[in-house]
Amino acid sequence: MDSINNQQPEKNRDNLFGKEAVEKIKDLIGKAKNTCFFCTNMKEGEPFATRPMAVQKIDENGTLWFLSPIDSHKNEQLLHDSTAQLLFKGSDYSDFLSLYGNALLSRDEEKIDELWDPMLKTWFTEGKDDPRITVVEFTPLSGYYWDTKHAQIVAFAKQMIGAAIGKTLDDSIEGSVKP
Repeated sequence: MDSINNQQPEKNRDNLFGKEAVEKIKDLIGKAKNTCFFCTNMKEGEPFATRPMAVQKIDENGTLWFLSPIDSHKNEQLLHDSTAQLLFKGSDYSDFLSLYGNALLSRDEEKIDELWDPMLKTWFTEGKDDPRITVVEFTPLSGYYWDTKHAQIVAFAKQMIGAAIGKTLDDSIEGSVKP
């Protein structure tokens, strides 16, 4: 029997569902400082459109909320096709998340008031009453994450030790997320 068959497989995959998936989503988005690439125009065979966006809120169901100008290309694209993909990067070595789902637009004034941050006045010069503000409600249908099992410092230490002794000391974990 060769040495490959004698090795214990590492548990490097963990698919998450429901509340556990939502907690992982919140954790990784926090590590990405609530910033993502928001991708639209998801039609097969065509280049997708992407732009940086800031998540304003994640609710208990895993729904992500954004504010967006009504006259943006993103909004125009979402009116024709509500599918979108969000890409998050928390660090150079881990904390990656990809979410696929549907994005709906509204002018819900209560939600705008709830999500408003004075820094948004850069894009909405009339403040939270700016008539250009729309709410983007993104509902993830599926996703995938790449993370570390332990803190980043532990993962880095294992990587350095593994490189020094020539042995794989993998601390990564990945899996699907389905809220």
